[in-house]
Amino acid sequence: MIARREFITLIGGVAAAWPLAARAQQADRVRRIGVLTPFSANDPEAKARVHALALALQQLGWTDGDNLRIEIRWAGGDASRMRRDAAELVALAPDLIVTTGSATTALALQETRDIPIVFVQVADPVGGGYVESLPRPGGNATGFTVFEYGISGKWLELLKEIAPRVTQVAILRDATIAAGAGQLGAIQSIAPAFGVELRPFGVRDAGEIERAVTAFARGSNGGLIALGGAGTAVHRTLIIRLAAELRLPAVYPYRYYVIDGGLISYGPTNIDLYGRAAGYVDRILKGEKPADLPVQAPTKYELVINLKTAKALGLEVPPTLLARADEVIE
Repeated sequence: MIARREFITLIGGVAAAWPLAARAQQADRVRRIGVLTPFSANDPEAKARVHALALALQQLGWTDGDNLRIEIRWAGGDASRMRRDAAELVALAPDLIVTTGSATTALALQETRDIPIVFVQVADPVGGGYVESLPRPGGNATGFTVFEYGISGKWLELLKEIAPRVTQVAILRDATIAAGAGQLGAIQSIAPAFGVELRPFGVRDAGEIERAVTAFARGSNGGLIALGGAGTAVHRTLIIRLAAELRLPAVYPYRYYVIDGGLISYGPTNIDLYGRAAGYVDRILKGEKPADLPVQAPTKYELVINLKTAKALGLEVPPTLLARADEVIE
């Protein structure tokens, strides 16, 4: 027969052991995160982003195939497939979902308000309704913005600097996301000061892009700006080819456009954002809540110029512009 004091001691010891056992079990179990991307699996930029995320997670102690399982869904620019991918990832009940851009973030939040979401490259998470505020997101999502709308004015400024004769500018933007309208609005506000007329076009599919840009190029003194967004990024090879064939000076939001043959770009370093996102993934997996983690902005921006493309277009890049460039491709 167990004495009363011994019984209390025994129960106390078991109760104390429960949290320890639970913590050990939590630490030992394999965690699962989903990655929702609008790109195709063979897109080199998309692969670099996922690699940066996985590498940074590994440095934080999370190794895919060991204590972590990463489920990736590649939509390949297909909006309906992206929607199915979002539903499929949520159905898997992962510990967390990482989204790329506004479109995937919106779809993930339509599917769940419970599973934590870390978004990357969202231009206006407050305007999109993804968070309540930048310092206090308040819901199940937080992450990293890609830029403020004001940067769009910089793109027009660069276009006029590298191609002063441009008076007509085609704006390729995703009209289905808040960022598309926001970026366009920023350019419209300063266009009169630069003496240009804007022609906005959608990027729903390759056919729409090709028809619009080809028709636009029949005019004179034309230029092009591709706004940030999944639609332009997914179709960047087509956009860059059309700009070259139709001899349209064009400005792009990210370096990888210029690496692929585009003329000039100015924007944040994307890969850095995915490395930083791993820090939020780590903190959430360890128990912190997205609602308490402030949305962060980019810290690195780069100006990249492709001199080979400039030469093919018959453009002479001003020395002052070359001096400001972070990278020049020859």
